[in-house]
Amino acid sequence: MKPDDKLILLTNDDGIGSPGLRAAAEALSTLGWVTVVAPREQWSGAGRSIPSSTGGVIHPQQKLINNDHWEVFAVEGTPAQAVQHGVLELTPRKPDLVVAGINYGENVGTGVTISGTVGAALEAASFGIPAMAVSLETPKQYHLSHSDEIDFSAAAHFTRLFGDLLLRAPRPPDVDVLKVDVPAEATPSALWRMTHLSRQRYYMPVKPTREKFSDRARVGYDRDFDPNLEPDSDVAALINEKIVAVTPLSLNLTSRINLKAWETELKRF
Repeated sequence: MKPDDKLILLTNDDGIGSPGLRAAAEALSTLGWVTVVAPREQWSGAGRSIPSSTGGVIHPQQKLINNDHWEVFAVEGTPAQAVQHGVLELTPRKPDLVVAGINYGENVGTGVTISGTVGAALEAASFGIPAMAVSLETPKQYHLSHSDEIDFSAAAHFTRLFGDLLLRAPRPPDVDVLKVDVPAEATPSALWRMTHLSRQRYYMPVKPTREKFSDRARVGYDRDFDPNLEPDSDVAALINEKIVAVTPLSLNLTSRINLKAWETELKRF
């Protein structure tokens, strides 16, 4: 690594062996020095969780990326914990950019806080680092896979595009994470636009089937949303317009209301 190289930390929630992670590493390697730090196991749905039960052991590995052997790091922990270890232990200085992805499956609507991809980016943003979460629309059966049937080329193109922009362009003060969702059939020439986070839940929980509570059974999920979508939302862009949805997210979860006015109104009761 040269002293003036941009330093990029790359992670995901699908695990260190994911082809999506490799595609992102190849794309970002043209922008600077990429350090890959990802969970050793599949951690989809982990959000920004930092459980006390994970061990934090770091396993250096060799991966063939861009026809070269890279040293990458597999962490016994969640995506957010992988970011912590990456920032605190595995990079020589604070990264200029953290990227999470490319994820198998889109992350849109009100369920984004469930996403380990988005959670990793939010954790990076809490360090004051520009962060991006990139997801590719895929059928549900691929969400927990490392399938080579998925073409990440378009998503890799947009990973590089928006990674470059985050490294070069100034960000508004309330933008902590750039969430990028790429349609399944997108090409590198696909259109993109800024969107807001849909107020809809995109993946609906599905009741487990079991005979007694002591049976092992997980709550499932299916894509199920109201077709009357908000026109400027990430879901509408991805599903109706088939374009890349680029959604700026903020760590500030405070409702954008007149706090004093609502306080006054509540004190009347």
